[in-house]
Amino acid sequence: MAEEGSERGDSTGLVAMDSSESRWVFQDEDDTDVEDDEDIPPQMGFDSEEEENGEHRLIRTGPRIDSFDVEALEVPGAQRNDEDDFTVGKKIVLAFQTLGVVYGDVGTSPLYTFSVMFNKSPIRGEEDVLGALSLVLYTLILISLIKYVLVVLWANDDGEGGTFALYSLICRHAKVSLLPNQLPSDAHVSSFRLKVPSPELERSLKIKERLESSLTLKKLLLVLVLLGTSMVIANGVVTPAMSVLSAVGGLKVGLAVISQDHVVMISVAFLIILFSVQKFGTSKVGLAVGPALFIWFCSLGGIGVYNLIKYDRSVFQAFNPVHIYYFFKRNSTHAWLSLGGCLLCATGSEAMFADLCYFSVRSVQLTFVFLVLPCLLLGYLGQAAYLMENLSVSDQVFFSSIPSGAFWPVFFIANIAALIASRAMTTATFSCIKQSTALGCFPRLKIIHTSRKFMGQIYIPVINWFLLVSCVVLVCSFASINEIGNAYGITELGVMMTTTMLVTIIMLLIWQINIIIALSFLVFFLGLELTFYSSVLWSVGDGSWVILVFGAILFLIMYIWNYGSKLKYETEVEQKMSMDLLRELGSNLGTIRAPGIGLLYNELVKGVPAIFGHFLTTLPAIHSMIIFVCIKYVPVPVVPQNERFLFRRVCPKSYHMFRCIARYGYKDVRKENHQTFEQLLIESLEKFIRREAQERSLESDGDGDTESEDDVPCSRVLVAPNGSFYSVGVPLLADYSCSDRIISEASTSAEVRPVHVPEPSVSDTEQSLERELSFIRKAKESGVVYLLGHGDIRARKDSWFIKKLIINYFYAFLRKNCRRGIANLSVPHSNLMQVSMTYMV
Repeated sequence: MAEEGSERGDSTGLVAMDSSESRWVFQDEDDTDVEDDEDIPPQMGFDSEEEENGEHRLIRTGPRIDSFDVEALEVPGAQRNDEDDFTVGKKIVLAFQTLGVVYGDVGTSPLYTFSVMFNKSPIRGEEDVLGALSLVLYTLILISLIKYVLVVLWANDDGEGGTFALYSLICRHAKVSLLPNQLPSDAHVSSFRLKVPSPELERSLKIKERLESSLTLKKLLLVLVLLGTSMVIANGVVTPAMSVLSAVGGLKVGLAVISQDHVVMISVAFLIILFSVQKFGTSKVGLAVGPALFIWFCSLGGIGVYNLIKYDRSVFQAFNPVHIYYFFKRNSTHAWLSLGGCLLCATGSEAMFADLCYFSVRSVQLTFVFLVLPCLLLGYLGQAAYLMENLSVSDQVFFSSIPSGAFWPVFFIANIAALIASRAMTTATFSCIKQSTALGCFPRLKIIHTSRKFMGQIYIPVINWFLLVSCVVLVCSFASINEIGNAYGITELGVMMTTTMLVTIIMLLIWQINIIIALSFLVFFLGLELTFYSSVLWSVGDGSWVILVFGAILFLIMYIWNYGSKLKYETEVEQKMSMDLLRELGSNLGTIRAPGIGLLYNELVKGVPAIFGHFLTTLPAIHSMIIFVCIKYVPVPVVPQNERFLFRRVCPKSYHMFRCIARYGYKDVRKENHQTFEQLLIESLEKFIRREAQERSLESDGDGDTESEDDVPCSRVLVAPNGSFYSVGVPLLADYSCSDRIISEASTSAEVRPVHVPEPSVSDTEQSLERELSFIRKAKESGVVYLLGHGDIRARKDSWFIKKLIINYFYAFLRKNCRRGIANLSVPHSNLMQVSMTYMV
């Protein structure tokens, strides 16, 4: 294993220059698409045999436009507007489908909300029931309806919801990612949208500039996102445990012989079955479970109406918020502690946003406002009406309020609803982990796509069994919905507060709304959530501290992985090979070029990785064509297949070396096998070469026309960033006839160097194109070999102890046990070749 130290003085240095900077440089027409390092001397930009008679131009480039940028211009960045084309009937069908996917979690909250609340604050009179009901009603209206349904759902990332979707949306509009692998071409996926100048726009640009220039703010934003994500994953443990345990607990009401131990054993059996069938997935998940949830919501509303008619309709007084004041006045501390239980009525709100997936915002809003919310309100009103006549009942309030003749059917549908809610939350957890992996914040794991139609239906075996074990341990340890309910509140509030802060940033940065509205949203909802959070934290000693430890471990895993990946990438950039060295080696690269194509996988989006030097020194020969392949995740949900690959030359044509960036969105499915991947890559490369030849031919034709019309020399010209041009060695603005030609060259330059201006004929261009395409086909026929550069990092001996511990042990353990990126292509071992390298950081 070769070792390289980051202390080396001959390293090319970390690329800190913004690719959009203007610089005074020479331009080479023949090599405008050739990739170069920033530190290459100008004289190295052309072939030696062309140097003698070369005609040079010195210009100053505008914003740099390279081949990656040109190819990326067609990547769509607009939000999907599919719902605009939906008919009313289609929207109704979508609204029905959302029941099974989006509302499972919030729909099961009536099973346990009042039970947990009155465990913290026992009922002492009818006013307590009205006060608790008023708290529940306004929590449901303020958090679930106003915050999530009316505001947060609009902050989706092209239809995707969740913490990392919000982070991705921010990353698209401001360069806040800590991993330094951004390219100018990424901005074309979804560029920052400028609006008509206004105070809001000016403020938005200042916020964008502040976020991009402050490393501290970038780190704080990442920490905030990782904390929220760790709570989402922890929620994937608590939700199944809480939903199943509370649903099965209804047996104690229906059968007197059932004890809590029996409930725990049956719940564990249900959880094992639930996670065991998770791998099968459901292609039509919405249609399959939609009817079951529809029956469940109708049951909630029907039982509520029955109880209101039979017991007490005076509970409608709870819509007067004064009863909240009376509740706190009568119970003080106990009322404050009951806030943790009250929050449970809105626990599914975050899952509702995370599971947005393929449903339009309108369909989700329509379903919630006209079906889900009315049924939930009727359900809580009915339970309160029952309690007004049965003040001594505080445990299993929902099942106790069911009419005796409908108990078992409702018990059955309640358990089905609980299992659906648990399954939906587990799937949302899988999706969250996939998004965090794509954005470099979670170790790579094996991901199985369970549906050909819905790419959001995924299954992660390791996480699935990890969640199962955690759920079983949680149920067996706590054995009570009251204690689990407190843990549930901790995880849910952690995610809610993260969402509030991220949505506020989106309001100011992207939506560009009035700052007073944005700050009012932040102050009101963050203050409300902090009040609830103080309640659940006060009861953390009951055992719910376990979920905080669980979340902390997940946070450390994600932060260590991101920190180690960032150090590794920066070190690889510092140690990348000098283009001077490659040019000195010549087109044979100092070795034998054997027929075939070598796909060298690396993480660099720019430059030649140092690991390539080890291939040259280790192997007796290297392939006749080398393609540096970088799998890059762009902060968008999906990248179209026909725009997957971006190509660029590395060194002159005779080297037959290219860089390829294979771009994927964080929701993209990487299911192609290695033959399909190779075919798509080669076809895209041929298209790139044809377009390159066509553009060169058009440029040479235009140059010929210009020179034939006028003999005024235009060889030494300066082009200023504002588009003005100045000749060198001739009077200022001597001739305007050269302007079109010069400005065109300035606007399409990838790297500008001393240039030779050839005048090839059309036939020469076509022959050169056919020769290169024939060379590619012959190389493809000779075989494709995957060259894997496995780079590891170790902390230097003089590093701090904490850094050594994190890099040498924790990060090394995660990297050793994570899934390699090449595993997704199922490449045969006979086509693999690997060289390892260790960097000292």
